[in-house]
Amino acid sequence: MKHLSKQTDFFIFLLEKYAAFKSQSASEVLMQWEEKGLIVYINAMYEQYHTERIENAFEDIDNKLRIKT
Repeated sequence: MKHLSKQTDFFIFLLEKYAAFKSQSASEVLMQWEEKGLIVYINAMYEQYHTERIENAFEDIDNKLRIKT
């Protein structure tokens, strides 16, 4: 069985936690992130996001979503 990288594991964790925080499904959130072009950005923020409070990541993502709207 192939294992996912720590970064991929964290991305999935973040996606699921953010979706629960927003009372949305993970697939809805993923589509929103894809439409706004945030997937690469969120992956690039791995080092920062996984060392801080998860709520900091939520705030940053919300800010990026507002800017991209």
